[in-house]
Order: sequence, then C-alpha cells, then structure tokens
Amino acid sequence: MTNDEPGHPYSRIFSRRRLVLLASVAGIGAIVVLGGPTGYAHLSREWVSSARAADTNMQQQPAGFADLVAKVKPAVISVRVQMDETSNAADLSSNEEDNTPPTKGSPLEKFFRQYGFNEAPGGTPQRHQMIIGAGSGFFISPDGYAVTNNHVVDHAQSVQVATDDGTTYKAKVIGTDPKTDIALIKVDGKSSFAYATFAARAPRVGDWVVAVGNPFGLGGTVTAGIVSAQGRDIGSGLYDNYIQIDAPINKGNSGGPAFDTNGNVIGVNTAIYSPSGGSVGIGFDVPAETAKAVVAELKDKGVVTRGWLGVQVQPVTSGIADSLGMKKAEGAMIDGPQNESPAAQAGVQSGDVITALNGKPVKDPRDLARQVAALAPGSSAKLDILRNGESKMLTVTLGELPNRQ
Repeated sequence: MTNDEPGHPYSRIFSRRRLVLLASVAGIGAIVVLGGPTGYAHLSREWVSSARAADTNMQQQPAGFADLVAKVKPAVISVRVQMDETSNAADLSSNEEDNTPPTKGSPLEKFFRQYGFNEAPGGTPQRHQMIIGAGSGFFISPDGYAVTNNHVVDHAQSVQVATDDGTTYKAKVIGTDPKTDIALIKVDGKSSFAYATFAARAPRVGDWVVAVGNPFGLGGTVTAGIVSAQGRDIGSGLYDNYIQIDAPINKGNSGGPAFDTNGNVIGVNTAIYSPSGGSVGIGFDVPAETAKAVVAELKDKGVVTRGWLGVQVQPVTSGIADSLGMKKAEGAMIDGPQNESPAAQAGVQSGDVITALNGKPVKDPRDLARQVAALAPGSSAKLDILRNGESKMLTVTLGELPNRQ
C-alpha cells in the first residue's frame, strides 16, 4: 500500500479551491448589498433563517464516532492462524530454465537443508514451513462464539485470537462455509466476552458505516465511510450478494465487522477491489442477514445445507420477454431440468420461465439460486412459472445441494 504524501503538488490546488470558495461568498454579499434596503432586509432574514437551520442540523449530527467505537471495539478480535505448507522446491525456483533439484552431496545441499527443504522420495526436494496468517473477527455471544472468514481459517492447524485489551486465547473452528466465506470459531473458558449483534435490517445506500479490524496486523484499527451499493456480484461464487462500502479496509480486515451507527453489524468484511493491493475505497461485505443464517447452521450442525432445485437456467432478455408477452425482462428461463432432479419430478420443462418462488418475485437466475439455497432440503416450495404464455404454479420438494455445486 502506498501512502499519499501531502506536499507541495497539492498546496496550489488547495489554495485555488479556497479562493473559489471565498469568491463565492464575496459574490453573495455583493448581490445582497445591490438589492437595496428592502431587498437587503428580505435576503438577510432569509439567509439568517437558512444559517440557523443549518446550525441546528449540524448540532443534531454526531460530532464523531468515538462513543460508537468505545461501545463496539471490545467485541472485535484479531485472528491469527498457523498452517503447515508443503511445496516443491522446483515450484519456488526463480530459474524457469533449470529446475533440476540439487542431488545429495551437491554444494547446495546444506543451503536447502538450512532453509527448510527436505529431500522427498524420488529425489524431489520439498519445502516444509509454518505459515502464519492474520485476519479479523468478532464475538457474537458472551460465551466465546466468534465470526470470521472461511479464507482466514481454511486449513489452519491452530487458531489464536487476541482481544482489544491484548489478551490472547486459543480458539477452535466450529464450522466453515466456503460458498459465503463465513466461518464460526469458539473460545472456551470464559463466559463474559463483549459481543456484537447483527443488524435486524439491511442498511440503505448512503448510511454511515464503521469498520473495525486488524489490517496489516495493526489490531484495533477503526475506519469510517458509507454504504456505497447493495447486491454486488463480484464473481466469487453463485451466492454473491455483497454490500459495497467505502470505509477503508485492507489485508487483515477479512472477517471483521462493519457497524451501523447503532452499533449493530451490517456486514462481514470479506474482499476489496484493488489494483495495487491496498484500499481504494471499494470493499465488499457479506450481508448480516446472510452471515446470521449461516452462523446459526454452523453452530447447530457444523455445516451448511442448502435447498436444491436442479435446473439449468439463463437470464430473460428483453427479446425473450417480448416474445413471451412479458412486461419486464425478469425471471429465470429453464434450459432444462437435470435428470431425476426435484425440478424434473415436479414437471418443470425446458422453456419455462420461473417468475416467483413462494410468492417472492425472481429477478434473475442468481436471485433464483439464492432463494432456493435459503430453503431447507426437503421443504416444499411453490414455483410460479410462465409456459407458452400461460401462468402456472408447480409444487416442488427441494433436494439437498450437492457439495460440488
């Protein structure tokens, strides 16, 4: 991450902006004076009224986030993991032309042994090293359950957390869900941890958000911004539905919480868009609604099960919508149900357009996938479909989504 250095290249621009602002104020004053005594009095009252209203609004706004941070920061933890990584020495070589491993007795044997390379069967040297990773997380109950990202604790041999006061604890992984990148961990031996609560409603675009985490190992770091967008698909998986925020988050913030101004968690910091590797103000959070549901299943069963319909679908384009007499290009068009799938058994056919699931409109194939996945395997669902211009309703008993999907 490259820090912008404040200095002379910007001082002239700043002065210029300041001059423009002062010129604007001077211009307003000139207009008021030129209006004459009557116009001056009228404009003065108007200006004073506006100024008082603005002052009242400013007084109603929070002076900062200090009180909020003091409330929520103790619930946020740094997550440190240790894992054993084994890789071929040839794969780590910078010389692509000659990756021949050193044989026993060669001058390089001592070097390879010193830096952790061991001779594997067949003569291929392998490197064994302990990798230390760091992320963030937050307690969700006083008895030590905490949320972080799957990619933070994936393949970890040991997990350790550090609280805001610097105390460290051993933790164990209760369960992970790679599809949403959520993991649940547990610290034993204490029942009075400060904890955070998931928000009951989704934030609005433009709402304030405060992120707390462990960027670059700098635990207890607080940043602020706003919710920039909802429902982002970043191509990481079938169930992408991220909240986009502009509160700066960086490497090490993964798994940490993003809070609203009431101190509730609106999302779990998971990914950033960055050409440089550092924050450029585009971060992505797993919504609280999703994280809460996943965590509940992980706590109950250790795994997440999802409903499965078993169809191949495509978006409804404007051309398809026109040909079918649809008012909007929404829904999911069936290319074909998979053999012996719940959809096939329910009578779903190629060319059908699923417009709603249990009465909730289906916007597109991704929306259909999220809605189906949110239902329990074995549950019954009502499909509103459009077939050859006619509306029909089918009842389907959902299966369980195979792990490979």
